[in-house]
Formats: sequence, structure tokens, C-alpha cells
Amino acid sequence: MSASAVEAGGHGAPASPFSVIPFVILLTMIATGPLFYEKFWHHNYPKVAIGLALVVVVYYLFGLHNHAAPLHAFFEYFQFISLLSALYIASGGIMINIDRKGTPLANTVLLVIGAIISNIIGTTGASMLLIRPFIRLNKGRISAYHIIFFIFMVSNVGGALTPIGDPPLFLGFLKGVPFEWTLEHSFTPWVFGIGLLAILFFFVDKRQGAKEGDLIEDNSNAEYTNKISFTGAKNFLWLVLVIVAIFIDPAKLNWVPAVIEHTDGSLGISTIPAAKEAGTYLTGFSFIRELIMLSVAYFSFTLADKRAIEGNDFNFEPIREVAFIFVGIFGTMMPALELVASFAASPEGAALITHNTLYWGTGTLSGILDNAPTYLNFFTAALAAKGGDIGNLQDVVAFTEGAQQFGGIEAIIELRAISVSAVFFGAMTYIGNGPNFMVKSIAEQIGIEMPSFFGYIVRYSLPILLPILFLTWLAFFAFV
Repeated sequence: MSASAVEAGGHGAPASPFSVIPFVILLTMIATGPLFYEKFWHHNYPKVAIGLALVVVVYYLFGLHNHAAPLHAFFEYFQFISLLSALYIASGGIMINIDRKGTPLANTVLLVIGAIISNIIGTTGASMLLIRPFIRLNKGRISAYHIIFFIFMVSNVGGALTPIGDPPLFLGFLKGVPFEWTLEHSFTPWVFGIGLLAILFFFVDKRQGAKEGDLIEDNSNAEYTNKISFTGAKNFLWLVLVIVAIFIDPAKLNWVPAVIEHTDGSLGISTIPAAKEAGTYLTGFSFIRELIMLSVAYFSFTLADKRAIEGNDFNFEPIREVAFIFVGIFGTMMPALELVASFAASPEGAALITHNTLYWGTGTLSGILDNAPTYLNFFTAALAAKGGDIGNLQDVVAFTEGAQQFGGIEAIIELRAISVSAVFFGAMTYIGNGPNFMVKSIAEQIGIEMPSFFGYIVRYSLPILLPILFLTWLAFFAFV
């Protein structure tokens, strides 16, 4: 999740276009490493990710004399990994056993239920809670396409209805987008997208069966009770605590302390109103909720039912992989985001901003960057193109209401395009959204042979997901 930096503070010279090279190198290695030099990549990806991130951070600090961007990136990463770690570890202590045969209908129903749950406990929470039961349900016939559709529906598209559902939408909520806004304006695209994916998966699963992938275990002659049982259900309380903690934000609650960046560049801890009253306030960052989330991660594992931990084959490798990979992504993508935002805010860029370009622009970059900062940058650009300021709560609320000063109904359509595409397109690659990598890692540890970075795109994203994204655009944006 991106940081709740409640005011944007920029310092230093603009980044050179050449500074995106480390980011391109990292994406290339993520794509090619597991395919062409697997042993090297497996042992060295933490060093590669951290090393490339440090190159960009040092460039910003000493080349551009810009401390604001690395500081913001650090807190963005801190909040992102705190939330993912808490949801991953807390849900890892809940073992759901569905004692029935995995049929196309049962699988489709579970994926749709998972898509709904994603809006209540987030795509990360729903993914971690349901991926292992989904795999166990299909023992004997599990295949890579099962996992890919799970990523499509539960880890991404499903979470488009509430700010809790996916990190980009939560960022919008923190900036002033009303909580119910996404449910009201994204519901029909959600039903359309989930409906198409569910129908397509049903027929693919019915046709393919066990033709693809690895057979984990053959229990085809087993008798089933059709019952659902829970082990470690007390961990649901830890998940509730994580969701409650999400709303403990210093930008919304005046009594919550924040890390304050003062106008002289120094850091301190204070409430935002107090810092503003003192006249030294530049930027504020949340940290209380992150400490709560990390505490939940620790205690939910320490106090978890060991039977659930063992039954889930729980280990820390998936979250470890995400933690290191996204250190590199958050560190190296700063210049890429800056260049995109600068162009969008320019007269030339503003002239290109329509709901159609926002849909495809936000979506394309959400697939190759983390979708949360991509959403924020395009939302910022859409507001700036009409003279608005994302740091101004009144501007944000007026934009969501379609005020005439922001183009009327066009403003609502633009924000819906940004919101829908940021969530939907996050499924285009393994790195578009945090849960994607974790689901992939869990599947591989169990023994499912997952496609490579490029294989995922070529075999699944382009032929399956992209047409649905195109149809969504045609149905809800192209002719508005």
C-alpha cells in the first residue's frame, strides 16, 4: 500500500529519463530470471533488488538533492509491506477444509465468493485465506490455470468495490473519495468483469480438467461429506484488527500522531494539526497503524493454532519474496512515476487526458508498476488537468461529485476509469498487485508448475484477461 503522505512535498531537480534504467533492468530480471538463470536469481534476487533500489535512491539524494521522493517511497513501502505481512501471516493461521470434490461449478462458486470477500478483508487477505483451500479442493486435478484465474478474480478484479478491497482505492479514500463511491460507481463494471471471468473459467475448467499442470494427489475415489471446517478460527479476530487499524490514519483522525517532515527537512513525531499550527508542517506519514499491523503479524503467528500452521504448510518464503522484490520496485520506480506525472500535468499531457486515455494509461502502468502509486499519479494528473489539487480535500470531493468546475459528469467517469483500470489491470502481470506474487509462490511451493513472467502474460493475460478488459472499456467507457 502506498503511503498516506497527506501533503505532497517535492524537492530537488527533475529526474533524468535515463534514471528509469534500473527499473527496466529490475523488471527484465524479474521476467527472465526464473526462466533463463533460475539458480542465480533464486539465490541473489534480494541483492539485485536492494542494489538497484540503492542506485536510484543515491541518485535522488546526492544527484538531484531530493530527499522527499525517497522518504515518500520508504513510507509507501513500509505501509505496503506492513499490511501485506499482517494479512498474510494472520490468514496463514486459519485452515479452511472443504470436504467435497473439486468440480467446475464448485470452483467457480468459490472464486466468486472469494471475489466478494476481497472487498471485506482486501485482496491480500482473501487470497491468503482461500488459496490453500482452493488448491486442496482440487487435489488430483490442480493446474496452473486454476491459480491464474484465482489471481484474476480473487487477488485483483474482485477487490474493486470498496477502499478496503485494493490498495489503490484505499489511497483514494485517504485523499477524500467517499467510502461508498467505488461501490456506487464501479459495481456494474465489477459484475461485468467477474461475471465474464467466472463463465470463462467454468468452461475452461470443464474442458481442461487435469490436462495441464501437475497432479498433486489423486483422491478421485474418495468419499466426501460436503462439509466446511475451520481450524484456527480465532485468527479471524486478528484479521478484523488489521481492518480496523486501516482507518487509524493521521490525515483523518486529528489525535493520531504522525511522522512529520518539517519545512527545514527535519523529522519529528506530532499530530498533523499541531505541526500545521506551529507553521513547520510539510508532510505527514502514518506509522501507528503500521505498528499495529506488524504487532498483529507477530502475535497472530505466535499464538496461532499449530495444527492450522502445519495444515497450511505455512512458511515465510512467499512474503519474503514479495518484501525483497517490492523493495526494488518501490525504490526504482520513483523516476518512472515522476516522469509520467510530469507529462500528464503539462499542457501537452493535459490535452491528452480523457476517460479513455486514463483507462488505458492507468491500466497499462498498473500492470507493470505497483497499481497503488499508479492510481494516485493518474488521479493527481486528472485533477491537475482541470485545475484541481489532490492535496485539497474540497477539490477531491467536488471531483467525485462531478462539480461543474471539473467538467461535470466527465470527472466522475474519469475517476471511475482510473479506479476500475487500476484494480483490473493489476492482474496483467505478477507484479501488478502484491498478492499475485504471494499466490504464485505458495502454488510453486506446493508443487504446481507456474508459468514464467512472460509465460503468464503470453498464455493467460493477453488471450484471456485483455479481451475482458477491452470489453469492459467498450461497455462502460468507450462510447460515454
